[in-house]
Amino acid sequence: MKHLSQNDRLLLIFFTIMVLAGPIILAPFGAGYPDLLQRFAIFGIFAIGFNILFGLTGYLSFGHAAFLGVGSYSAVWMFKLLTMNVIPALLLSVVVAGLFALLIGFISLRRSGIYFSILTLAFAQMSYNLAYSVLTPITNGETGLQLNLNDPRILDAANETGTIPSTNLFGLTMNSTAKFELLGMTLQFNVGFYFCAIILIAGFYTAMRITRSPFGLMLLAIKTNQTRLNYTGINTRPYTLAAFVISGMYAGLAGGLMAITDPLAGAERMQWTASGEVVLMTILGGVGTLLGPVLGAGFIKYFENIFSKINDSVLESWFAFLPEGVSDALVFVLHFFVGKGWHLTLGVLFMLVVIFLPGGLIEGGTRIYNWLRVKLGKSDDSQKAAE
Repeated sequence: MKHLSQNDRLLLIFFTIMVLAGPIILAPFGAGYPDLLQRFAIFGIFAIGFNILFGLTGYLSFGHAAFLGVGSYSAVWMFKLLTMNVIPALLLSVVVAGLFALLIGFISLRRSGIYFSILTLAFAQMSYNLAYSVLTPITNGETGLQLNLNDPRILDAANETGTIPSTNLFGLTMNSTAKFELLGMTLQFNVGFYFCAIILIAGFYTAMRITRSPFGLMLLAIKTNQTRLNYTGINTRPYTLAAFVISGMYAGLAGGLMAITDPLAGAERMQWTASGEVVLMTILGGVGTLLGPVLGAGFIKYFENIFSKINDSVLESWFAFLPEGVSDALVFVLHFFVGKGWHLTLGVLFMLVVIFLPGGLIEGGTRIYNWLRVKLGKSDDSQKAAE
């Protein structure tokens, strides 16, 4: 356990450095701008929470987008009624999503397997239709819940600018760029991204502690053989319900962060496609791993926001150094995999991962690491033998 604890500390340090240095690391790949980095962080949180349920207990939910939407609606209502400060909005998002998850989980967890998945999907679609057409006084229906100048915001000072105020962290606007001096250098960072990044790191650390705890080991035992646990007299339902609620609270937190970066909540965030997306993120990255869901979320959002912007003109500029016939042939073939065809590229990648890397991209990275270690070990042995 001491060795595992040391590994966890190293993993947490590595993860923290990679997240905080994200703007620098991803800039060469065209993904270093704040809006996309915020989406990476937010959907990373969403996927981490989903993995606590699916990766640890084996319960596959097709309705987790319902908690994402509930979190967004809760945050926007907090902005409208109380204050534009993001802390109360996030707290309300997590609490309301947790209570909603408690209700849905209490009913859905009476079944397991495909029946549980269908129940969660049904609840999510019910929530979507309620938000879209029935609960319009609360959700504003098709238009979505938005901020208005005449919102009370009882804790904020009177708005005399005639514009809708921005979300803020105790006066520090979320879409602003903060600057500070360090060793004679002027450093600047986007407040919104680093706020989401810090919450992502905290969420990753919490998931790590849950996974390594006795509670997490019990969840893994449920995934391994729930029937055997029931035969030993252990009531597994409280554990699965707790995992479901925690996972829903993560989704609510992600929904609240989405409302912070863009103060708008719409019913589309509760659609079944959003629930399926987080399933793909988790499987692509690696089910049951700590880094996998975050990696999968980053890959899918990168494809959605970068690959979808590549058109024929960009492809032609890439292959301009080649002979005209070869360049035209490459552009013709790749045209189907980029731009509007980015889903095809993602589908092929997902298919290859499922067939050859059942453990996701994390398994692929592990195989490469082990292969390099063996190669380096053999080269060291050969060098010693030569000496």
